[in-house]
Amino acid sequence: MGLPDMDGGGLAISFRTALRTVPTCLAWGAAWIGLTYVALYHDADGARLPSIQGGGLLLAALVALLVSIRRHREQPRQLSQQRAELRALSQFRESVIDNASIWINVLDPGARVTVWNKAAEEISGYRRDEVLNNLSIWEWLYPDPDYRATVVNAAAAILDKGIEVRGFESRIRTRRGEEKTISWSSRRFFGEKGEMVGSIAIGEDITARKRAEEALRERERQLATLMANLPGMAYRCLNDPNWTMKFVSSGCWSLTGHAPEALVDNGEVSYGDLVHPEDRERIWIEVQQAILAGRPFALEYRLIRRSGDEIWVWEQGRAVHIDERELIEGIIIDITDRKAMEQELAWLATRDALTGLYNRRELMQQFQEAVLRGAGGPRPLAVLLLDDDHFKRVNDSFGHATGDEVLRRIGELLRTNVRQTDSAARYGGEELVVVLPAMASAEALEAAERLRTLVAAQRIAAGDGRTLAITVSVGVAVFPEHGKTPEELLESADRALYRAKHAGRDCVVLASLSPPQIPSGEAAT
Repeated sequence: MGLPDMDGGGLAISFRTALRTVPTCLAWGAAWIGLTYVALYHDADGARLPSIQGGGLLLAALVALLVSIRRHREQPRQLSQQRAELRALSQFRESVIDNASIWINVLDPGARVTVWNKAAEEISGYRRDEVLNNLSIWEWLYPDPDYRATVVNAAAAILDKGIEVRGFESRIRTRRGEEKTISWSSRRFFGEKGEMVGSIAIGEDITARKRAEEALRERERQLATLMANLPGMAYRCLNDPNWTMKFVSSGCWSLTGHAPEALVDNGEVSYGDLVHPEDRERIWIEVQQAILAGRPFALEYRLIRRSGDEIWVWEQGRAVHIDERELIEGIIIDITDRKAMEQELAWLATRDALTGLYNRRELMQQFQEAVLRGAGGPRPLAVLLLDDDHFKRVNDSFGHATGDEVLRRIGELLRTNVRQTDSAARYGGEELVVVLPAMASAEALEAAERLRTLVAAQRIAAGDGRTLAITVSVGVAVFPEHGKTPEELLESADRALYRAKHAGRDCVVLASLSPPQIPSGEAAT
């Protein structure tokens, strides 16, 4: 720093030397004053001048001598004080700057490093002795020329224009080749005489924080992408009868026809009001049971959209506790198409594809259930077995397409002219069956006659401008007179059908308690 390099021992020696020279200086001073007095203040005759004038001169000389001696004695003290200040500054640097956990460096006006603390060494990997006054550090830290120019310009703006920066982020390349992000706060500072000494910068290694922020932004981006592409609506709601929504995803639009803000906090409508009235109580019970058991729930129910359309939805969710409040989180998906497919598959599994009536398997299941209900008490049950008259002749004369149309027309008549409690089915070929619960013989015969009449009134276009009249023969059997099982009842109805065929067709016959006698060699078709 331009100051002598003295330690305490050297200062003490200088001080003692100065003290030893004081008597000598006094003696020589007195001699010099005496000689001057003799030379200057005696006249030619040797007469003395007035003593007052000589005494004043002597006093002035003594004062000057004492001041000189005092200054000589004060110099070691000043040197000692400056040395102490330097030592304090050095201790400050070692205890505060070097031991700081953040990067601290100082640049001189030429952008050379003059201070480089231990944290700077640890973060960058470059030692102090290779960085100080070495402009290569800029290239080491910022190997990309364009990026380096940006950072250097920022440092120059601090030094030249006095711009103070806070939170300026730069990416450095460490000695080990790692990339780190440093957040800088920097300003220039001045010396005692007002001259610009350089700039001081404090750098915080925020690499881990930036990576965490980037990971968080990536998760948020993925979540936003997921939410935007969900085939439904994600939600968070209160566990109340209105299912008060606290958050809904943008899928709310396509699912309900309402904007998200229309449902949040029941702004325009509550989600509970959108649930089909017939499903609300069931949903509430199932959700509460799942929450009580501590398990997730899955539901299927109907939802009424803003347009009034009714759709089927599937919801899966579970209870969560946030800020000591119980909430429900989940997802709701439109399953209308899936539900329609399921219903179609269920229909195909139980229906005859040609006539739309129940198939034989479904008929026997419902027939068995009806018989079991009748076996529990005096509840009659009737079964009608219908057969299209001359069906083989229709296929041979007009083709199978016309025969299929005949069966479709009869099947449509049965579907639309039996009770909801009745079951109509295609039993096989051209044979059709109707099961009539809670119906005795007289009522069953009336029902059979009404159906026969409806069929006889039908006309089928057979091509070439011709029309085809169709008729059916009907056999009737009643539980329990004609059988106590579905098989026995169908067998009795089949015997009655044969009797109707041999009686001229297009008629209704009630089963008898004894098997009919059919002439040999004849067949009913």
